Amino acid sequence: MKKSGAALARFALEQLGVSHTFGIPGVHNTELYDELNASPSIQPVLVTHECGAAFMADAFSRTGNSIGTLVIVPAAGVTHAASGIGEAGLDGIPMLVISGGIHSQNGRRYQLHDIDQHSLLAPICKATFRIESHREVIPTLYRAYQIATSDEPGPVFVELPYNIGNFLGDVDELPLFTPAAKHAVGDSAALKQAAQLLVEAKHPGLFLGWGALGAEVELTQLAELLDAPVCTTLQGLSVFPGNHPLHTGMGFGNYAVPAANNAFASCDCLLAIGTRFAEIPTGSYSMPVPENLIHLDINPAVFSANYPARLSIEGDARQLIPALLREVQALRSSAKPSQLTSKIAQDKAAYRQQWLQHDSKGRVNPAHFCATLRSQLNDDAIVVADDGNHTFLLAELMPIHVPRGFVSPSDFNAMGYCVPAVIGAKLANPQRQVVGVVGDGALRMTGLELLTASGLGLGVVVYVFSDGELSQIAQAQEIPYNRKPCTQLPPLNLAALAQACGAAYVEMANDGQCTSAISKAQQMASDGRTVLVNVHIDYSKRTCFTDGVVKATLQRFTPRDKLRVVGRALWRRITG
Repeated sequence: MKKSGAALARFALEQLGVSHTFGIPGVHNTELYDELNASPSIQPVLVTHECGAAFMADAFSRTGNSIGTLVIVPAAGVTHAASGIGEAGLDGIPMLVISGGIHSQNGRRYQLHDIDQHSLLAPICKATFRIESHREVIPTLYRAYQIATSDEPGPVFVELPYNIGNFLGDVDELPLFTPAAKHAVGDSAALKQAAQLLVEAKHPGLFLGWGALGAEVELTQLAELLDAPVCTTLQGLSVFPGNHPLHTGMGFGNYAVPAANNAFASCDCLLAIGTRFAEIPTGSYSMPVPENLIHLDINPAVFSANYPARLSIEGDARQLIPALLREVQALRSSAKPSQLTSKIAQDKAAYRQQWLQHDSKGRVNPAHFCATLRSQLNDDAIVVADDGNHTFLLAELMPIHVPRGFVSPSDFNAMGYCVPAVIGAKLANPQRQVVGVVGDGALRMTGLELLTASGLGLGVVVYVFSDGELSQIAQAQEIPYNRKPCTQLPPLNLAALAQACGAAYVEMANDGQCTSAISKAQQMASDGRTVLVNVHIDYSKRTCFTDGVVKATLQRFTPRDKLRVVGRALWRRITG
């Protein structure tokens, strides 16, 4: 039979359960967009910029049950999308990236969009494919999906050349998709040893990353049985319920909140699941990891990369954790009585009160904002954060109650994530509340995707933390430089931006307006409006994370460099 490559691609994507694609049509993929438009089960989403498309696809994968899929033009579309693809690549998020390609058989050089896309994307994709014939289209997309979603997930790139995608060719059949077998359970002997170490420990603790998703019930039972405090990575904040009395926050050590720092102070055995011990969640590698480290992960390359593990177990957390729980239950039937949960609660309350008592000088106190927003959101609401100071404010002050309830850029740390990601999360979860928090710096990068949200009629709220500077970097500049070079932002009329993008606008100037502004915004969102809220945030108080990371970084300086930095800062403070 004869089929266009585009028709074959559409068939494959329908088989894979793809419900949305994100991108912009161009010369090389017009046929594919025509096929997607005709699909009864796939909605192609037109974006304002391919970087936004990639962030949408990323959040769609993180919060939904279908894989985020890009359909973009080659070359310029690929480079525009590269930041979002890179974010998914370093954060372990599955993504299908389908690009058009130049005519592969006309023998011409210097064609439009003629670059080596595969060399460009190889460092940030698990695999790349260039389809050479019509018969390869369906099997290649199936293979790409299997790679993207298996082991440690990630993006996979498929190039569909113009002459294959847009024109007819011979195929023998339209094969149906068959899912691959699940990853095998880890070594049983190692699980028994891990259980023994945990039960024998006086003060065990759990450190959870995004890879621990899918085992929330068993993780809760395990933590309660061991009477172990639980902390997470930034990306993994939602893998353990934030309102559980054993949840202490993000990380532990001098960069973490007091509840975590105190609860893990005597930790003599750490169970780490689904984390790479990367720079951000370890506070620039200042986390005081004990010698008894048990590391579970689906990717063996992460073992002992930054912290030596006493015991490493390869496998999927969804299978490993139930098996480990059974081994622990065989050794211990109930938890030992302790004052741990009450101490964690006291520390959390004291830290929250410390923030609430901070003089925000007529602006919005971050703790008051987070408490008010939390009180007006459903338990299953999704909170999307961008990259910036607000990210760590939310990590320290905003409990997340359900799995996949918090998403944010992490290891790639790309600014501009929030507004597009809110769209992706809402499309994946149309019945759930979705809100975003973005800094006024990151908003300038992808804020025009508010047009996309409004055009789709999505009821989402984007809270903009406005302070007129790139605050996370500005705060980091204060100690070593005693000045803030190139971090001050020119004024931006957010009301005009909202109006231009078809969004409603709400002003929140101080704490007194917090409750009413959030209530108004959420009500408009429930009616299908896209809402932009201008939050006049107070950033004068630093997070534990910012203070801790700056100190950890300075401590690694050589004595000569430390003297230079401190001396320069003192001199500038004296001279102005």
